[in-house]
Amino acid sequence: MSLSLRQIRYFIAAADSGQISQAAMDINVSQSAVTAAVKELERQLDVQLFERHPRGVSLTYEGHHFLQAARHLTAAAEEAMRVPRMARKEAVGEVRVACTYTVAGYFLPAYLRRFSHSFPRVQVQLFEAPRPEIEEGLINDKYDLAVMLTSNLANKKQLESETLIRSQRRLWVGVDHPLLGEGSVDLEQVSRQPYVMLTVDEAANTAMSYWQRTPYGPNVIFETSSVEAVRSMVAMSMGVTVLSDMVYRPWSLEGRRIEVRELSDAVPPMDVGLAWLRGRELSVSARAFMDSLRLTIRTALD
Repeated sequence: MSLSLRQIRYFIAAADSGQISQAAMDINVSQSAVTAAVKELERQLDVQLFERHPRGVSLTYEGHHFLQAARHLTAAAEEAMRVPRMARKEAVGEVRVACTYTVAGYFLPAYLRRFSHSFPRVQVQLFEAPRPEIEEGLINDKYDLAVMLTSNLANKKQLESETLIRSQRRLWVGVDHPLLGEGSVDLEQVSRQPYVMLTVDEAANTAMSYWQRTPYGPNVIFETSSVEAVRSMVAMSMGVTVLSDMVYRPWSLEGRRIEVRELSDAVPPMDVGLAWLRGRELSVSARAFMDSLRLTIRTALD
């Protein structure tokens, strides 16, 4: 039997939230990934961990017992993976970290909290800025590091980058939209539907880059920098969109359901990671921030 930390973390998230969809949102993975991890755990343990019902899931008797053991396992793993105490003592001072809108809202806060807990003597100065301003700031020593959409990085000659996660882009549709019932969906089918285009963090430019590889184009009825506006319009079947799993949430502000579908066409993922000035000697605090982010994400994906 070989249980992974990833399976155990997904199980704990589902147990804590009582819903597979909410668990997936909390840990920033797809719903199918959480479902598959739980099913594989149940197969390996040869027990049923959850009772499934229309409103979500609840722990079985065996599930309650396994949850206690799972929490001990993850706590032990996190302690074993912590940066050595000596390195922690050396990391003192400030680190200036720039981030883009999407990273600030949908990615960074949980990792920032964990870093601050592990390195209480390092003060993180956080700046939100658009990608061109971040790149200029890294070159001009305004920022030490950036956490950004590395798939959008333009100045690859002067800046180094490291992708930490890749968030798949999928089609978003309302529950009564005709494309939801299709066996397979491609961009040609999407092009015949009203399309809601997100513009923040160069999302429109990214979208057009892969649309231009096809003979089709999106039938854009509305452009907006608001993810919530996109969510609401899609949930009410006023249009469809293609966005990454990172910003996906299953409900709009009005409480309407949003579903996702795989696209048969090749659509690039949204890459998120670190960027810094090429050749620059980073401070101990900056290196601690980088290593902490790498380690936390690697542990979560194990």
